[in-house]
Amino acid sequence: MRTSLMKSFWIVFAKEVSDALRDRRTLLRLLVPAVLMGPLLLLALSGLIASLEARAEKREVLVVGMEHAPTLRNFLERQTYAIQSAPADYEARLRATTLLEPVLVIGEDFERELLAGERPTVAVVSDSANQRAGAGVPTLLRLLQGFNRERATLSLALRGVSTDLLQAVDVEDRDLASTQARAARMTGIIPMFIIMAVLYGALTAALDSTAGERERGSLEPLLMNPASHVALVLGKWGAVTLLGMAVALLANLSFVPAQWFIKSDSLQAMFQFGWFEVVAFLLLQLPLAAGLGAVLMAMAIRSKTVKEAQASSTVVVTLVGLAPMVSLLNPGGDAAWYLWVPGLAQNTLMLLVLKGEALTWARVLPGVLVGAVLTVGCLLYVARSMRAAVAR
Repeated sequence: MRTSLMKSFWIVFAKEVSDALRDRRTLLRLLVPAVLMGPLLLLALSGLIASLEARAEKREVLVVGMEHAPTLRNFLERQTYAIQSAPADYEARLRATTLLEPVLVIGEDFERELLAGERPTVAVVSDSANQRAGAGVPTLLRLLQGFNRERATLSLALRGVSTDLLQAVDVEDRDLASTQARAARMTGIIPMFIIMAVLYGALTAALDSTAGERERGSLEPLLMNPASHVALVLGKWGAVTLLGMAVALLANLSFVPAQWFIKSDSLQAMFQFGWFEVVAFLLLQLPLAAGLGAVLMAMAIRSKTVKEAQASSTVVVTLVGLAPMVSLLNPGGDAAWYLWVPGLAQNTLMLLVLKGEALTWARVLPGVLVGAVLTVGCLLYVARSMRAAVAR
């Protein structure tokens, strides 16, 4: 009995894998986004970071009215910053995002007010909708704060007052995050692409092996074979899970060469994606691929056409695809219940791998248990639905 069940399983499994691989057009539409989208976005992110780093290395300040502030000019030049005159239409260009630097605007009475002991006002002009210009505002504000501290120190020193009064407390900045954890803040999008690769890989195979066969009229003849329905269901589910994992493997592997082309030197030094990460990500995706494959088969088994099955599976695709966003929108940090939600659990665990933190069984087991429960429950439903179709 067991030999017959295994033989039927492998026959159905091989048939479903062969059918899925035969549709090359669908495979290309599936594989190209899964393999390329994540690395392309990573490279685009690295290009943005590299451009910000290049701007920081240029050490330039755009100023209007610098001729009115020779003291401030002296300070900025001693900080090795080059002073450039801002264009006359800087406000319009900031709004149009054609000017990518904030502008320092100095009034005509700056030096007179400074020498008179008054507090001259300077303006740092930017546009919050112009993100690249906004990124330069903190640097400009730090320069002005440094100028303020220097002026205050000189004033106290001239009056014979200890400059230690300006700083009552020595502040020591300690960052507990590892290099990998700092890189994960910028590369945290990678797990989302891996999850979507699993989802769409399993989706195509699940719909084709159930609603697709019903639409083609080949499901009922298949059910009339002497093979048990358990073997049929397991064979189809095994093929669905395998294809989901295969697409996930390709998506994982695509990030290995992608990191060689990262333009930002700092990001390239921090971001390390090797074979350990590939294997860890695949193992973490296995419960998700198994559970999602069974869920999608259960939702599609009652559908008469692939289009109808696609409509019914939209809820699953949306929920699993958006699940990783919960961790981004929750400012309170990762919660324990994250590990019990398909998609969100895998995203949380993969982020831990990227941060270099250890994966304990207490963290991994909830996702495995949920995947197992979904798999068993949904496959039983699919088998019962197949028996009901034969009875009709």
